[in-house]
This record gives sequence, C-alpha cells and structure tokens, in this order.
Amino acid sequence: MSEDLRKEIQRLRQEVMRHEELYRKKHDPEISDYEFDKLVDRLHDLERRYPQYAGPDLGIGDDKAEGFQQQDHREPMLSLDNTYDEADFRAFGDRLKKALGGKNLELIVEPKVDGVAVSLTYEKGRFIRAVTRGNGVRGDDVTHNVSLIKTIPRNIKNAPDFLEIRGEIYMELSEFERLNREREAEGEALYANPRNLAAGTVKLLDLEEAKRRNLSIICYGLGTCEPPAFKSLREFKDQLKTWKFPVWDDLPLQEGIDNAWLAIGQLDNLRRKLPYPTDGAVVKVNRLAEQERAGYTSKFPHWAVAFKFPPDQAETVLKAISMQVGRTGVVTPVAELEPVLLAGSTVARATLHNADEIKRKDIREGDTVRIQKAGEIIPQILQVVLEKRPREAKPFNFEKRLEELGLDAIRLEDEAAYKLRAPSREMKIRRLVHFASKQCLDIDGLGDAVAEQLVSLGLVDAPVDALQLKESEWRMLEGFKEKSVDNMMTSLASAKNRELWRAIHALGIPNVGMQTAKDLARHFKSIDALEEAKLDDLLITHVGKKGGITTESVISGVGIEVSKSITSFFSDPNHRDWVKAMRKAGLNLIDNTPTTTVAGVAGKTFVLTGTLPTMGRDEARDLIEKAGGKVSGSVSKNTDYVVAGEEAGSKLTKAQELGITILDETGLMKLLEK
Repeated sequence: MSEDLRKEIQRLRQEVMRHEELYRKKHDPEISDYEFDKLVDRLHDLERRYPQYAGPDLGIGDDKAEGFQQQDHREPMLSLDNTYDEADFRAFGDRLKKALGGKNLELIVEPKVDGVAVSLTYEKGRFIRAVTRGNGVRGDDVTHNVSLIKTIPRNIKNAPDFLEIRGEIYMELSEFERLNREREAEGEALYANPRNLAAGTVKLLDLEEAKRRNLSIICYGLGTCEPPAFKSLREFKDQLKTWKFPVWDDLPLQEGIDNAWLAIGQLDNLRRKLPYPTDGAVVKVNRLAEQERAGYTSKFPHWAVAFKFPPDQAETVLKAISMQVGRTGVVTPVAELEPVLLAGSTVARATLHNADEIKRKDIREGDTVRIQKAGEIIPQILQVVLEKRPREAKPFNFEKRLEELGLDAIRLEDEAAYKLRAPSREMKIRRLVHFASKQCLDIDGLGDAVAEQLVSLGLVDAPVDALQLKESEWRMLEGFKEKSVDNMMTSLASAKNRELWRAIHALGIPNVGMQTAKDLARHFKSIDALEEAKLDDLLITHVGKKGGITTESVISGVGIEVSKSITSFFSDPNHRDWVKAMRKAGLNLIDNTPTTTVAGVAGKTFVLTGTLPTMGRDEARDLIEKAGGKVSGSVSKNTDYVVAGEEAGSKLTKAQELGITILDETGLMKLLEK
C-alpha cells in the first residue's frame, strides 16, 4: 500500500510538471485550468496526508524563461487562490470576516483577465521597467516588448518616488482573430487561444515580430508605493484613471459576501461582451489596512480569491480529421466538426495538435466529442463520449492517412510533429513568397500570384531558383511583357545587394525571425561562418560545484531551441545547396554594415550584463559593434570590458575576480564618444 502511494505521488508530480511546462514555457496546454488545478489539489492532498513521500516544491506558477535578465519585485507578486463553487467562495468570505474581527466586508469585484501578469515600475513618475510575476519574488525583465504597448504612460505627474503598478497583459479577441487569419492564409497551424499568444509575445525575442502583434494591458493592483499615498484600491484605481492607465471599473464596491456573489453573477453575463478573454472573477478587500490585517500565505493573499467560471462546453460529432501543411512542412491534424453553437459563435473546426494527442485521447472519426471554449477562439477537444461511439469507428492511423493523402512525412525522434520529406507545391509557393517578402530579400513584384505561376511551370523548385531565371523564362509568365520583365530583373539585381540578415531570414530557418537573423548576421559576419556553426558556438555549458548544468546563450536571445534549429537546418544537404545557389547567383552573404572605428573600442571585446538605465542591450551592442568592438556572451580572460547594469549577477562577479574593467552606461558612452 505504501509503495503504491509513493508511486502515485511520483506519477502526479511528473504529470503536474509536464503540464506546467506546456502551459508556462511552451504556451501550448493540453488540459484546462480546471483539470490542472484538480491534479495539483490531488497531489497536495496526498503529500499533506503522507509527508514521508512528499517531494520539494515544484515551483508551480514560475514563468521565468531562458534568455531574460531578471529583476526582484519590491513587494512580492503573489498568485490568487482559486475557487470553483459557491460554497468555497462563501467559506472564503467567512474566513475573511473572522480575520477582520467581524467587520462588514468592503469588496472589489472585477474580471479575471486571462493573460500575463506584469509589474510596471515608475521612479519619480518615469516608466523604468516591466517585469513578469516569475516566482512571485523575482521575474523576467520584459521591458523591451511591453514598451510597445501604447496605452502605458511613459511619464505620470504627481507620482510617488517609487511605484509598482500591477496589471495583466492580454491580446484582444479581434487582434487574435486577425493573426489567425494570416496564419490560415500561410497554411500554418492556428494559434490555440489569446492567452497563450499573449504570453508568447511578451517573451518574444524577435522584436520585429513582436511589433506585428498588438498587445494590450489592464491595470488593477498596487505593489510597493514609496512614500505611501493610498488608503484603498478604489482610491488607487481612481488615480490610475487620472494618469490615463487602462482600468476596468464597471461594478461599484460591494458590501458583504452576499452582494459580491451577486456581482460575480453580473460579471458572468457581462464578460461575453468584453474585448478580451476572461476566465473568472477576482474578489478582493478594498481597504489596504484590512488587506495587511488579513495577511498572506507564502503563495496567496488571504484577502483575495479568484472565482473561476466553468468553461463553455458542447457536444458534437467529429466528421473527419484533415491535415494542414505549414510553410516549413509541419503537418498539423485538424478536427472537422458538425457545426455547433458554443459561447455565442458557431464552431466547425478544432485543433488536434499532433498524432500523440489523437492517440492519447483515442479520438476517432465519427466519434461524439466534448469540446471546450474557455476564453478561447480555437476550441479544444476535451474527450470522446465513449457511450456514443459508433461500432464501426476505428482507431485513427496517422501514418496511413498521410499515405492516403500522398503526404510523404516523417517524424524525428525528438519532435512531436510529422514533417514532409520533400516540399509540396503549396509549400514551395509559400517558401518563395517568404523568400521574396519585404522582411527578406524584398523582391518587388514577386507575390503570391507570380510565385504560384513559377512553381506550377516548374521554373522554381527551391526559392533560390528565382534568382537565376533568365528573361526568356520570366516572359513565360502570364501578364509579363517587356516592362514587367525589365522591372523584375531590376528587382532581382537590387535583391542581390541586400544586407546579410535578409539572406539569413529568407532561408526560412525554423524559429529564426527577423530580429534573430539580424543578431546572427551581426555575430557571425558571414553566411559561411553561420553555416559551419556548431552548438558550442551558440551555447556555453557550465557545470556547477554541485554538478548542476546550466546553459548560457552566446548571442542574446538565441537559446537552446533556436540553436538546435540553426544547426539542424544547415546539416541538411538540400539547405547547403541553397546557400551554394545564393553564392552562384551573386547574393551578398557577408555583413557589410558600415562601422565607425573608435579608439579604445575597436578590436576590444565587451560583455553586457544586467539592465542598463536608458538603453536596451541590443542598442548598446549596436553602438559597440558600429564602433568596431565585439560583444561576447560570456566573461573570459580575453574580455576587455564588462558593461554592468542593475542586477548584473555572476558575470559581474567573474569580471571582478579576473580584474576586468567594469563600465556602467555612462562610462560606456564616454568611451564611445572618444
């Protein structure tokens, strides 16, 4: 019996951590919040009853990610305890009233926006930084991307000396739908829901891609305020409105738990008209002094709770499983459903993610399935209604369906998705359009219609083939007269002289967007050097004193996943042939960005660490490299300068041990001015 309990606890811990990884790191959850909370509750209950089998804290809710500078919160940024039924909510009210000595409760009720929690820091009224919740004590500095949100004031008048404003970053439903329309047009798998896309965008290291996605924010909470300036949350929210921060303030203050429960019902009706996804209501004590009196646990405040609305669900029949092929050749299964009304809209399709999910849930064509839409545009299939399964329904054979459709796809051992061995006609067209797009080689006139003709006529197989087409071959295209051909030849000639990063981006390396292509060009200086790069050239592995292994990026923003994509891409002989064709066509494949040599900088190696007061690390790196210097990701005896900002960490310590010159931002600028 005891061995069974130990194994059950271990199994639950592994399952919880797998789902936490999918939700926090990969932004691709397989189960609902409710199902996850029940798993966690089951685990905690067993570990409380049998502490001899309990393991260390799992760090649930920690959103810190690789590649980000980290920053402490002055005031801990705690999560909220969840409740799913009226009895639990009223029990929360009873505990709260008792903690406050029987006083009548004054409560704020507001939507629980399904997004990414963030803390905005202002010093002397000036916006300084944005940090995610992280583990509640320390989070990721995401100022770069959050600064793109236009509704965040950069300066506020009559502000305290130091102020932390808590809010939730989200993506409006209309923006989510716009981006999915673009994905569908590209033949790419659709984003599952706005929350995951918002979380991914906040942590996006490709700034140009981040600019394409419009994020929003709603502010609701107070962290540290020095000197103290507010007595209640209502007073604070009124001031936020005066400062022009976006806030939600549609419901009045509620007196007592009964009125708060009625307000939750009102909010349940209102939420479908809101422009952002909501998955519940947040109820919290208004007066700050009473919040302090109610107190906290290490994870949750006692003075607030989140009441989670039950997700919208419906039953329908899965008519068929179709296959969708993306630009990179990834094959994504899609459930074609009998149309059903769900959360105010008609649903006819649902994502199935990959073959593993179909197998895990034993989803078969003809099954009646239960689908869910919890603040999501793209619904998910929760489960099969087995009692309604037709007798003739057979287990879905993914590989056989690929064969029936003529899709020659394989699945590598370490990947979840199947990928075409050779590109399909549609893939060839999309690759060519990407290759010629404004964010790549910017070949004017080579759009969708022209790309389709080039592929259909067999003139282009790989995108690089377009660079070597003769005038006579361009004349074969419908609508291409002398003037059109002349214009195209001029465009192709211009494309050959573009910057190196454009050629790198045009290759279509998975996970390498525009900004990453710029970073790679700046670091490697030529496509030859990038092509020969090994993982050791992109990642530095450190073994700690206790045997722990950590990995550090040589290039800021190029982490493990991107590094593996790069080396895997160039290990393919076909992709090496593309590079050869680029050379043969006379494409510029070196970084010829002009630099101004600055004495004391040229030829020197710099390492950037910590958060600089006024400039981002990319901006500092650009200035150094344009002055002839080199920026490295790690400190060594060959490092000449370490430029250290706030929260510099281990790199600063190592620099001090090696006696390397330390500069702050002012010192760097003085050196550059020479």
